[in-house]
Amino acid sequence: MRKTVLLCLILMCGCLALQGQTVSNIRAEFKSEYGYYEIKYDLSGSANDYYVVALTSTLDGKTYKDLKTLSGQGANAVTKPGKNLSLFWHPQIEGMPNGNWRFTIAAKSWDFILVEGGSFMMGSNDGDSDEKPIHEVTVSSFWISKYQVTQREWQEVMGSNPSDFKGDNLPVEKVSWYDAIEYCNKRSIKEGLTPCYSGSGDNIICNWNANGYRLPTEAEWEYAARGGNKSRGYEYSGSNTLGDVAWYVGNSGSKTHPVGQKSPNELGIYDMSGNVWEWCWDWYDSSYYSKSPKRDPRGAASGGNKVLRGGSWGSGGYDCRVAGRADFSPTCRDYDVGFRVSRAIK
Repeated sequence: MRKTVLLCLILMCGCLALQGQTVSNIRAEFKSEYGYYEIKYDLSGSANDYYVVALTSTLDGKTYKDLKTLSGQGANAVTKPGKNLSLFWHPQIEGMPNGNWRFTIAAKSWDFILVEGGSFMMGSNDGDSDEKPIHEVTVSSFWISKYQVTQREWQEVMGSNPSDFKGDNLPVEKVSWYDAIEYCNKRSIKEGLTPCYSGSGDNIICNWNANGYRLPTEAEWEYAARGGNKSRGYEYSGSNTLGDVAWYVGNSGSKTHPVGQKSPNELGIYDMSGNVWEWCWDWYDSSYYSKSPKRDPRGAASGGNKVLRGGSWGSGGYDCRVAGRADFSPTCRDYDVGFRVSRAIK
């Protein structure tokens, strides 16, 4: 037997608008034979974005968040906007009674872009010798952050801010490759995810099946910067006109700028050209392209420097090209070097 529960929703006119998205038409049904609630809702927002949701349950004046048994669209997996999306919650498993529960749902944009896997021609004949030969690479699907890691994000995880140019929404800089690896693991642990990295020094290894945060590989970075399977073949990430998509030496005023102010590329990713250089996972090898595996290359087995991509506020157009390569010691910290993070599809 099914029992339908009428809910008093703590939402003005049944809607909650946050950051351009709206949660509405929330209704719930208690599935007595299984002991869980199915909470349905409608979510409007940008068709190109993914969202995560948080459910708040209230009974007899007590409010409960961070529900351990919550699952469904937007809870244990991100969701696109849509109607009749479903969440599932089992109060008895959490030691809570059944009753006249009230539910509210908050949604926020998930600042990651799904890069659908595909093949592309990596490299360029118009750059340095380490960009040759042009070769076909196939990349598996992955998530990549829409923005460079900001100082606010860094400080929330690491508890300090090493950057020269201070500002919550400015990209973090003056971080070494090792610092970026540490951030990825600490953020993963903080969010209950499996860390990708283990080991230390030159012997750090990556668990590519873990669901935590990691640096993109050089091939993933270039594929995403080119626009993935939506690429229009631009020289820079999102345009052939550098100033439209990048803070570089010609317009930056010799400083970083808040992330996401320039136009995004074809996938909706910002600042992959300019603002700060971005660390990649790979050891740098100037001749790697001549021996790179075709599928999901992850760089040389060892080396002295790590790969950097994208150029910075102090770079000219040459360094901001999607095909451009650079390398730095993994211990180096500079005020034009930052990073963005990626995640496996799980």
